[in-house]
Parts: sequence; structure tokens; C-alpha cells
Amino acid sequence: MSKIKITVDSTCDLSPKLLEKYQISVSPLYIVKDGKSLKDGVEITPQDIYDYVDQTGNVTTTAAVSVADYLEFFKPFVEEGYEVVHINISTGFSSCYQNACIAAEELGNVYPVDSLNLSTGSGLSALEAAALAEKGMSGAEMKEYLDTQVVPKVEASFVIDTLKYLHKGGRCSSVAALGANLLKLKPCIEVQNGLMHVGKKYRGAIEKCIGEYVTNRLQGRDDINYKRIFITHTDCPSAVIEAAKQAIQQYGQFEEILETKAGCTISNHCGPGTLGVLFIRK
Repeated sequence: MSKIKITVDSTCDLSPKLLEKYQISVSPLYIVKDGKSLKDGVEITPQDIYDYVDQTGNVTTTAAVSVADYLEFFKPFVEEGYEVVHINISTGFSSCYQNACIAAEELGNVYPVDSLNLSTGSGLSALEAAALAEKGMSGAEMKEYLDTQVVPKVEASFVIDTLKYLHKGGRCSSVAALGANLLKLKPCIEVQNGLMHVGKKYRGAIEKCIGEYVTNRLQGRDDINYKRIFITHTDCPSAVIEAAKQAIQQYGQFEEILETKAGCTISNHCGPGTLGVLFIRK
């Protein structure tokens, strides 16, 4: 039976409790602030980003984990005799996967997986990987299974409360941002084939929008795996989180409802008040 170590990019947004429970180790991406690269979740927090944007009007950016960083991160596990299965943020958002593959080729016994996702969309693949490791699969077998049976079935989406951060980051025009604010529109961002697309737009108070959004994602479906669902958010008020939970309990019989706060990467792009539900299809 193989000795397996599951590792993830910091963008997976798994809580410290889940990381500890499944013995998952994290490789941090970088947040670039005033030209200085800071390790996500180690040297900078989402609140630091919000404060910086509010105080300066400037934005922070993100940077990938380098090949050298991955070599340093993977090497101790490989030297201890582990096969490493590493879950990466989508290649559509970052060069992390390509860099991890270069490091893996040099070290051997490392199997990077392109999650084609972000946040707990990647986290869902990581938790599935932890379950596969317990079944005694080898690293190569796990990568094959994750690539074909898990990654394509992960469904991730978010509703964004303010377009300020997307606008500042150059991801939506001034006209779109102004129009959305005036009309109180809350767009749903969906991850499809490793890229982000704008889905349905909701209108009104954020609690009402979130209730409608979760209902739309879950109601009347027979293709959902009810093992677990994530509510992942960027500092949402408790009333908004509660609206999501109520809709989930009404329309889905999930064994586990896991709430996590998004880390710096999602916070950097979407700003506070963003909430998503993420799960796996059958």
C-alpha cells in the first residue's frame, strides 16, 4: 500500500479544521501589494486586502507558486517516502499547475492534478483525494481517478455583492459596474471548464439574492451527489449565510454542510460579501 500525502494550493479555501482532519498540507500563492510578494494566509489576510483597497484605492494582485517553491515544498514528503498528490488551482486562473508539473518531473513521485476550479471547488477534489488514499490507491491511480471521475463533476459558483473589486482588477467595465450598482444587480459567477463565466444576475437585497441563487442551483435536480456541500464566503453577514443554509436544507439532503471563509485569492478578485455553494455531481 502506497504512502500518500495530499497537498493543495492555498486557493483551495479549506478550513484549518478540515486541513488537520485530513492531514492536508498547503502551498501558499502570493498576494502582491505595493510591489511586495506576501504569502497568502501566512503574511497577509483577506481583511488586510480590504483595508488596503479602502485606504488607498489601489488593488492587490496574485502571483503563482514558483517551481523553486514547489521543489522546496514537495521535497521533504518525497524524501520521507510519500507519493504526493497535489491539487492545483485551475490552469485557467494561474500557472501553478504548470510549475508544479515541472517540479514533479524533477523530483518524481509527485502527481499534480489540475482541479479546473478554484476555492473549495479545488477543496472538494482534495477531500475526495483523501478518501481515495484511505482505499489504498497509488498516486498514479488517484490522479487518473481525480482527472476523470471527480474534477469534471465539481460544480462551483458564487454570487458577488459588489463589482468594485472586479472593476478595479480590470475584470469588468466601469459601465457594467455602475449599471449593476444602480440596479442593485448581483451577478452569479460560474466556473465552467476551468474558466469563470457570468451566469444569472440577481436583483435586490443580498439575503434575498442568495436564497434565490441557492434555490436555483439545487431545486429539482437528480444529478447531485449529496455527500457534502460547501458554503464558501468572503466575510458575509450571518443573515446571508443563514439564507444559504436554509435554502440548502430545503432543497438538498446533504450529509455534510461545510462553511468556510475564502482566502486571499477569492477575496482579492471578488471583495467582501461574496458567497458560493460548491458540490459534486453524480
